[in-house]
Amino acid sequence: MVYPMALESKPTRLTLRRMVVAYARPVENHLPPRTAAFFDLDKTVIAKSSTLAFGRSFYQGGLINRRAVLRTAYAQFVYLVGGADHDQMEGMRKYLSELCRGWNVQQVREIVAETLHDLIDPIIYDEAASLIEEHHAAGRDVVIVSASGSEVVEPIGEMLGADHVVATRMVVKDGAYNGEIEHYVYGPAKAEAIEDLARSEGYDLERSFAYSDSVTDIPMLESVGHPYAVNPDRALRREAAAREWPVLTFSRPVRLNQRIPSLSMPPRPVLAAAAVGAAAATAGLVWLAARRRRMVVMS
Repeated sequence: MVYPMALESKPTRLTLRRMVVAYARPVENHLPPRTAAFFDLDKTVIAKSSTLAFGRSFYQGGLINRRAVLRTAYAQFVYLVGGADHDQMEGMRKYLSELCRGWNVQQVREIVAETLHDLIDPIIYDEAASLIEEHHAAGRDVVIVSASGSEVVEPIGEMLGADHVVATRMVVKDGAYNGEIEHYVYGPAKAEAIEDLARSEGYDLERSFAYSDSVTDIPMLESVGHPYAVNPDRALRREAAAREWPVLTFSRPVRLNQRIPSLSMPPRPVLAAAAVGAAAATAGLVWLAARRRRMVVMS
């Protein structure tokens, strides 16, 4: 079997295709085991923190004040510059869970739906979108695994065409968050969630893939046979070098409807609709894609 080489520079689409197809050869006369590709979200698939990206939208919706907007903007800056270690992630978790105490869950979902494409679509890494396409083409499920809240992560996962989303869940009482966390998908809990999903879906984790930027996701990366460090923080870069894990650099954020998929493949929820619309504009599919997007946002 040919294994992909470790990458320290920007991967080409041909390299990405070879990486994921290298493991896709079925065993003769046997059905290949089910496999999956598990993606962390923030700074792996998108260029920012998914939760903090909605700070201004939550302010405009009356959920937070100006001071909180500035604090989330500062937290976003710190996160982008240096990443976040365990203590910083714990501090962010406590701050955000307290901040959203009393928020109406339906209002949060509506704000996310209304601003999702404006805020998240432009910061999706083209390289990540290509990898998602490649894994789907190789017959693997794509799973987004994130410490951010499910109300934010699930719509992003749908937009990307993910098959499953695993995200943090807040406790809801009388239609509002009570400030407590039901399930925090962080650190070892990410690995546990992946193992639980693998059991229920029948994934062979030894043949599966995982991608993350943070040293706090080492348990997640260890849980699969093919781990990749993407835009790694310094600690994860050191760990990846010690373990000889491949390192990928993603640096090209692009709107999904401005890119053409590298492979022809069966339609996936929103990712494929946008990509096919861009590729076949002369056939009139752009109008259909735009109409579908409006229907999704309004629903």
